[in-house]
Amino acid sequence: MPTNIATTIADARRAVAEARQRGLSVGLVPTMGALHAGHLSLIRAARQENGFVVVSIFVNPTQFGPSEDLARYPRPFAEDVDKCRAESVDLIFHPDAAEMYPDGHVTFVEVHSLQEVLCGASRPGHFRGVATVVLQLFNIVQPDAAYFGQKDAQQARIIARMIRDLHVPVRLRVMPIVRESDGLALSSRNQYLDAEQRKNAVALSRALQEARRRVEQGERTAAVLVKLLTERIAATPGAVLDYAAVVDEATLQPLTRLAGKVLMALAVRYGATRLIDNTVLEIRSDS
Repeated sequence: MPTNIATTIADARRAVAEARQRGLSVGLVPTMGALHAGHLSLIRAARQENGFVVVSIFVNPTQFGPSEDLARYPRPFAEDVDKCRAESVDLIFHPDAAEMYPDGHVTFVEVHSLQEVLCGASRPGHFRGVATVVLQLFNIVQPDAAYFGQKDAQQARIIARMIRDLHVPVRLRVMPIVRESDGLALSSRNQYLDAEQRKNAVALSRALQEARRRVEQGERTAAVLVKLLTERIAATPGAVLDYAAVVDEATLQPLTRLAGKVLMALAVRYGATRLIDNTVLEIRSDS
């Protein structure tokens, strides 16, 4: 079946309704385009688990701050369409901002306590924009399952809480981080890095790997791990630390001692480019 493109909400709903009439389950992969191997891994998971796959491609203006990169965010739509067709995507939903935010739009979704920390501390309003557009997409497509990447760990946690709190009938699937051969987490923003920045950007994954090894060797004091992460980034040319955090995976609150499910996360700037990475550990009470 060929990949169709819908630019209006009405057309997207019509295509999904036709799939439902054929008895097909629906999987949604929300993206801002500039698709890379990480996105393709989400599409493949959706394709494997559903009869009808929808990929949204929408650069959402409400999740960008006034000094952020909305204007220069990559929009290689024709290439994205080719990639979707190669993965047998059934429907691309590609609205413009006026379709998603009609004149007079004043309604937003906020997930308090989770949205203000980590990336939210330096990007106020970002997760309000994310939660709002994701709920819009859920309402438009009404998928059985939605697919997100673990690289955006805070985003995934916020969406999980929104789904729970607002009783949204969708199954959240959070898929593993896809990395370059040297460990750099794939991101649409990696293309902004110059050669020297790209070489040094592996510091994020290497620092997290070292911290993970320390935990595996028995370290349980969060401050020791935060210090290790901070020092590794400080020693990297051109790297400016936004945050190094060791937090409870569910609440995103800082830990003193590691216990249960733990998220170790980094945000680092190289020039104007901000990169994030993380790793999750399960600390058993007997370890």
